[in-house]
Amino acid sequence: MGATVVAVSCGATHSFSKDLRQSIQLIEGLGVEGDAHAGVTVQHRSRVARNPDQPNLRQVHLVHGELHDELNASGFDVHPGGMGENILTRGLDLLGLPTGARLHIGTEAIIEVTGLRNPCAQLDGYRSGLMKAVLDRDDAGKLIRKAGIMAIVVTGGTVCVGDPISVELPALPHSPLEPV
Repeated sequence: MGATVVAVSCGATHSFSKDLRQSIQLIEGLGVEGDAHAGVTVQHRSRVARNPDQPNLRQVHLVHGELHDELNASGFDVHPGGMGENILTRGLDLLGLPTGARLHIGTEAIIEVTGLRNPCAQLDGYRSGLMKAVLDRDDAGKLIRKAGIMAIVVTGGTVCVGDPISVELPALPHSPLEPV
């Protein structure tokens, strides 16, 4: 089985978790229709406070369902949309994608990966200890952020639960994901 959309979520307010939907509409250059984080310029409150004119590289938040599996096996009781993600995937190594990879979702939508979600302390407000659980270290001691990836909408379209996802890699050399 290939990569698929497991769940989609949207939130009109700047609350941490997002409401589950059967589908979401992606709008080119803006993000998820009706989502508080949609916009040409950055919409995350902490980033707006620093520079409201910076481009919004965080229009769509994706988390891999395998992370939910890992967290739930550790006793966290994490649900789709709970970590603020717009799209929950399965069967795709999101963290292994390079910057600029394009994800074709369903029959219309195309998003471009911009970087890693930088986990914040709000995770602990959702589930105590979750911030630490989504951070790890590799063999060289480098920090690994597991809380998902961010993307911009290149081509709008409807994204539904069960939609297939295919990956279009950028030209070489590939750049690893960094926090955005």
